[in-house]
Amino acid sequence: MKRVCVFAGSSTGARPDYADAARALARELTRRRIGIVYGGGSVGLMGVLADTALADGGEVIGVIPRGLASRELAHAGLTEQRVVGSMHERKATMAALVDAFVALPGGLGTLEETLEVLTWSQLGIHAKPVGLLDAAGYYAGLRAFLGHAVAEGFVRRQYLGLFVHAASPPALLDALERWRPPPIARAWLDESQT
Repeated sequence: MKRVCVFAGSSTGARPDYADAARALARELTRRRIGIVYGGGSVGLMGVLADTALADGGEVIGVIPRGLASRELAHAGLTEQRVVGSMHERKATMAALVDAFVALPGGLGTLEETLEVLTWSQLGIHAKPVGLLDAAGYYAGLRAFLGHAVAEGFVRRQYLGLFVHAASPPALLDALERWRPPPIARAWLDESQT
């Protein structure tokens, strides 16, 4: 892996564990000489991640829509800041620049971005690993929900292999390195293969 896209909250959340996880991820990525691509913001876990990686000499590329950049949310000290026209262009640009994805804790935007890249993987649009950094058990509920979706026949069991999860950055990055895509059915809408 040369670069990882990190989805992260624009808030630091209710627990100090979340900012600690962002710092630890930034340090581990920098230690492994893996660049970071993220949403380009200066606030919340996004800012913590970027500031920590930059302080350690890491590469940090931001991709931010013009509308958010003009609200002074853009980080001013990145290795590179790409300003794009829309959220759709942001996500496509981020995905094109990286070899894997990691989700730190975050809100609706982080969840939407993470679920979108999982959907792209399911559809065969990319074959890149997706990791959930389960700081303080943050993603336990999402993993339980996806298990429920399997039990209810809306998600195929093999699609749970589209992502990995771990509580620490070293374990998560090791899992991303080992990840191989699960078999994806060609006729993914065929309910008989659920």
